[in-house]
Amino acid sequence: MTDPGPPAPYPPGLQDRPVAELARSLRSSALTSTDLVTACLDRITTADPVVRAVLAVDDTAPAQARAADLRHARGAALGPLDGIPVLLKDNIDTAGLASTAGSRLLAGTPPARDAEVVTRLRAAGAVVLGKTNLTEWGNFRSTRSIEGWSAVGGQTRNPYAPAHSPWGSSAGSAAAVAAGMAPLALGTETDGSLVCPAGVCGVAAIKPAPGTLPTAGVVPISTVQDTLGPLAPRLADAALCLAVLTGRPLPAAPAPPRTVRMGLWHVKGMAPDAQELAERLADRLRAAGATVVPVEITLPRDMLVDGLDALCAEFRPSLERYLRGRPGAPATLDEVIAANRRDPVELTLFGQELLERCAELTDGDRALAPALRRRSRRRARALIDTALAAYGVDVLMAATSGPAWRIDDGPDPFTRTSSTLPALAGRPVVAVPAGFRGELPIGVSLFGPPALEELLPAALLAERHGEGPRTPAVPPRVPSPRSRR
Repeated sequence: MTDPGPPAPYPPGLQDRPVAELARSLRSSALTSTDLVTACLDRITTADPVVRAVLAVDDTAPAQARAADLRHARGAALGPLDGIPVLLKDNIDTAGLASTAGSRLLAGTPPARDAEVVTRLRAAGAVVLGKTNLTEWGNFRSTRSIEGWSAVGGQTRNPYAPAHSPWGSSAGSAAAVAAGMAPLALGTETDGSLVCPAGVCGVAAIKPAPGTLPTAGVVPISTVQDTLGPLAPRLADAALCLAVLTGRPLPAAPAPPRTVRMGLWHVKGMAPDAQELAERLADRLRAAGATVVPVEITLPRDMLVDGLDALCAEFRPSLERYLRGRPGAPATLDEVIAANRRDPVELTLFGQELLERCAELTDGDRALAPALRRRSRRRARALIDTALAAYGVDVLMAATSGPAWRIDDGPDPFTRTSSTLPALAGRPVVAVPAGFRGELPIGVSLFGPPALEELLPAALLAERHGEGPRTPAVPPRVPSPRSRR
């Protein structure tokens, strides 16, 4: 048999244009939301059998698009997201649609009302296109979980190399945006769940500080540390989406003539490929006039332990508060654990050790959570602020993670990331594509100051001097005999 050669790149379409450009075309009637939604649905039909990023398509999306077209025809657009399709991670409640957190235990009865952030999207005129797959329960079920896998959606795959992982837990949102299934998606993060899939799928993501967007109606891990954020092919699109959802305009470029000063942090134990690519980006930034200096930060083990212990103690009350609003779902963590044991699919690939650990905590253990959280957050912020001051920099930059690993039948490998320090500190992070190792994307994350407005100019500069975007090649089939449903 003749080798057909590498697959052709998936052709860009309407949904790959910048959101601001799409909004202008919608307002001028040069484009209709109906055309845009149709293009997204066509891409889902073609690409998702391989990528497996979308759990459910909203059947009302065409009607939502027609309503947006009528508003534009009347000159009554609701704003820059009016008529723009958006995909939502399936731990974000959407009235009458999926909202499973990847678990079969939540698949029977959809929620009766939207999460507050979905209400804001609808008020802005955005078209809710559907729901995306995720690492089940936001990757807080097992210490040996599989990123991008859920019992409801199976295994999401990386659009650039479908034999490789899309990371998680916002795997479906990142992979769908990378594959051109929608111009925008929302995900959630507790530690790394937005920025890591963005990095390995070659897209941009904004992880705001907790509390920036409302988490009501989102399946939680910790109502203290959880946050929501947008993913998009380019940072300006994600920033626009966040600005609409928060009602706060965000800066678009560095303010001249101020020089951007960045500290480049190499996370101990991270993949050398990622470190080298971050160094190459730093060289290009220096050539463009930015100041980039190496910084050293060591994360104390007891700070990390405090953060994990706080997370475990916060999980049960956070989850059970949410479950009380989901009739037909298990009502308690103990019921979730028991139902998983009875289910024929849930525990076939890995267990639920994290859920069981959280269930074993006593009321006294949980009472320690606020003190543990305050201590870990105070120490993490001190590490960041000390580095900013000691090295005389405005922001810190680090490779988000190494490149995606090949999907295998066993647990995922342990990989270092730069997400934990800002997660413990409760600080925002902006992740942008930096370049590629072969066919695999690698991203960088920028963080440090408490205000997102202080991060965006530097992040836009870093994005501008990355190796540039590529269109992922989505082959007609997965080039691997291994499969996880």
